[in-house]
Amino acid sequence: MEYFTTALRHGNIAKAAAELNIAASAVSSAIDQVEAEFDLTLVIRQRARGIQPNAAGRDVARKCEHLLEDYRSLLIEGAELKQSHSGTLRVGYYAPIAPAFLPQIFDTFLSHRTGVTLELQECNNDEVQDGLLYGTYDAILFVAEGVRPSIEFTPLITAPPYCLLPQSHPLADQDAVTMAQISKEPLVVLNRPLAASYYKGLFQSRTRQVPIAAYANSTEMVRSLVAAGRGCAILNMLPLTSETYVGAPVVARPISDTLPPLTLALGYDSARPRRIVQEFAQACRDYFSESGSTQCVVLS
Repeated sequence: MEYFTTALRHGNIAKAAAELNIAASAVSSAIDQVEAEFDLTLVIRQRARGIQPNAAGRDVARKCEHLLEDYRSLLIEGAELKQSHSGTLRVGYYAPIAPAFLPQIFDTFLSHRTGVTLELQECNNDEVQDGLLYGTYDAILFVAEGVRPSIEFTPLITAPPYCLLPQSHPLADQDAVTMAQISKEPLVVLNRPLAASYYKGLFQSRTRQVPIAAYANSTEMVRSLVAAGRGCAILNMLPLTSETYVGAPVVARPISDTLPPLTLALGYDSARPRRIVQEFAQACRDYFSESGSTQCVVLS
């Protein structure tokens, strides 16, 4: 379209070729291709007087100019969007304690920026990865142990399992607990995709059936049930407070057994990210390489 419109503007194929810095044959071929596409004669070729559009040619050239102008504007807007510090940042997360650390990450990320709108969505581990693949989210926080092969990700923190207990429980007085001790207690299970199967797998080698007191699909409900004395629980990520919704505290104790951890990871398109996404990703990495590495996990 650019070759076609340039040729008609000059009324001369050689002049158009000189402006475009291409061979005259390429301009002539472009005119032929446009006419073939519409199955119309659009250009009158006169050896001595160059080329001129007929009525249909003028109409097509005018519409091509509009399309080319829209295309050039789109390229400019795309470049500005890629470099912009503002706009909408869409983050999906499967992280039971994301409200404990995401606001702190945003404090740093947004400290020198205006005009940023956050769209945050909590999902299960599969849904959040689907959202990244389908373009619903710019970035995701998820558990890497359930990663799809097509998801590119950066590990942020490795979280070993720990035992959550009511403050008044005898095991809360110990520095650490064992899986043998936990298996004798009623268990409150975080019943989320991936999480439930992970916690169940921790007990597979136990000969005794672990009594289940309750299944709950939110971390805060698990914590509140534990605080109310309904049982103990095994979790991985640690909130910044021991208080629960019921007003009673809970105690986190490391588990002395050697158990597989879970890995919190960040996923986004690192090949061609918008600037705002790239800087959010860096803020996540900075947080977990500093304070997040000790605040969010229970270490032995």
